[in-house]
Amino acid sequence: MEALAIRLSQLDTQVEGAIRIVMFYDTLMRRRVDLPVLARASAGLAECVAGIRLHGTGQVIRFSPDGRPASGPAAPASCTQPITLDDEEIGTVWLERPGPGFLLDEVLLDRLALAAAAVVERYGPARTTMADPALVELVISAGSDDAARARALRLLGFAADSPVRVVAVRSSLPLDQLGSLICPSRPVKAAPLAGVGVLLVSAVDPAGIPAGVRAGIGAAVSPDRSWCEARTALRFTTERQPVVHYADLGALALLAEIPQETARGNADVAALARLNPEDLETLDAYCATGSLRRAADLLHLHHSSVARRLDQIGEALGIELTDPTGLVRARLALTARRLLEE
Repeated sequence: MEALAIRLSQLDTQVEGAIRIVMFYDTLMRRRVDLPVLARASAGLAECVAGIRLHGTGQVIRFSPDGRPASGPAAPASCTQPITLDDEEIGTVWLERPGPGFLLDEVLLDRLALAAAAVVERYGPARTTMADPALVELVISAGSDDAARARALRLLGFAADSPVRVVAVRSSLPLDQLGSLICPSRPVKAAPLAGVGVLLVSAVDPAGIPAGVRAGIGAAVSPDRSWCEARTALRFTTERQPVVHYADLGALALLAEIPQETARGNADVAALARLNPEDLETLDAYCATGSLRRAADLLHLHHSSVARRLDQIGEALGIELTDPTGLVRARLALTARRLLEE
């Protein structure tokens, strides 16, 4: 490498400078330096203030060329470069050079950004969310053996003793943003698989799930089992109940295992197809609340109007909706119908 550098340096002084910068950062990485040392060395090489910022933690590191932390407010950056890891921007590096930048500043920052990404990946926790879909699929696949799953989890940044749960989502939000909301302070990895967003999380904060997102949350610690549960729970989500925990489904989860042909052939499910959208909405509100007045509140109607509608719906379905058994039948039929639409 050094012999090649000498030969190239004879061709162009800019090439020589670029190669020396590459060799400088290669040496730093062999020494396994941390981010402060990396910023300090970069400031000395550039002969101006150098900075590193990580988006996930908000950590900002600035050093002056004299080797001391930079004091005072940051000057406008003369040159910047994003830090990327797993195709996700996790931070920024920059130089605060007064006046015009130097020709090799971009080369320096490029190498600084690569070195910073390597440091974050090595020492972690890596604040990246998006992951290789192949690794995520290996983690959640029932066909993976324990050794392969453990290796994939390690490559994704999860500790060997860390419990991992799966969240299946449908969302218009980018998965990396959603992951940071659902699991803001602990490791989370995300990838799209078969039209569904898959989040591997150490913990789940359901309150962080924004409006408009459908999410099914698995209960099991085993990732492959948790994935099956999360995918099932996602099928039970509705506009009124966009987040479903598999553990809360109980015996209702059995409905997801009924063959579609059997569900379609059921008389109660088939009868729902004869209702208009307004009647279906009324029935859904009543089944969700179990109360005429609460259903009326949801529908913004008088409770007497809801009562008349339910009488007509009950006649069309052949179900006495005011009877507890009839209400259970209607709930099960509505749920089975939703599962057929998934």
